[in-house]
Amino acid sequence: MAAVALVQGASRGLGLQFCQHLLSHRAPVAVIATCRDPDGAPALSALAAGNPSRVTVLQLDVTREEQIQRAAERVRSAFSGVDLLINCSAVLHPSGKGETSLRDVSAEGVTSTLATNTVGPLLMAKYFAPLLQKGTGQFGRQPAEKTKQHNGILVNMTARVGSIGDNALGGWYSYRMSKAALNMATRNLSIELGRSRPKIVCVSLHPGTVDTDLSRPYHKNVPQHKLFSTQYSVQRLMEIIDSLSMDKSGKAYAWDGSEIPW
Repeated sequence: MAAVALVQGASRGLGLQFCQHLLSHRAPVAVIATCRDPDGAPALSALAAGNPSRVTVLQLDVTREEQIQRAAERVRSAFSGVDLLINCSAVLHPSGKGETSLRDVSAEGVTSTLATNTVGPLLMAKYFAPLLQKGTGQFGRQPAEKTKQHNGILVNMTARVGSIGDNALGGWYSYRMSKAALNMATRNLSIELGRSRPKIVCVSLHPGTVDTDLSRPYHKNVPQHKLFSTQYSVQRLMEIIDSLSMDKSGKAYAWDGSEIPW
């Protein structure tokens, strides 16, 4: 039975690259790609057109719960389960720039960032966890004994700046808070879904500083050797996903496999 991977936020950047990587390196995996506006995602549309039997594109605005629920119902009717769910959608701030000081903070900016970066992935887990429990466990590492430890894997894309213990610079209130809260959601999910039958591995992954629209305003401050292509970042992240098992659930990992403190 072919594995099923769902990438939430697949129109560009890391999400689109995850889809491309899965298609190229994980035949015959079926890819479900979601984004807010499929008609306005030409690269994703071209990818789907070139792989009509393996790619399903669904409209899903992660800030709208009814769309998440509707997408889950469509996936349930078309597939027996989901093996891997990757939540990729993220915003730095509605303005496109992180707050440099307290005077830049607004209620609208904080709540909007939290809605996309934190609440959305949590609601994805709410509606797609039953499908992950029906997965076949084809991603990650299973124990040597015959009984599977997990059926599905849930990945939340985090950022090192969301680590409270690692924060020495301050700033970026909305983005830091949203990723710190996402990490707490990941931890909570790992406990609840780790008790379920079947079990689900839940982790937060940090892709490094990647050449995407989100980080582009800050590229001039990043050393060239620390600015990653989407291809390199996704390759390293998939290596981590391939190594996951229940004992690694509930943690945050950087692109190089190192654990990030909460």
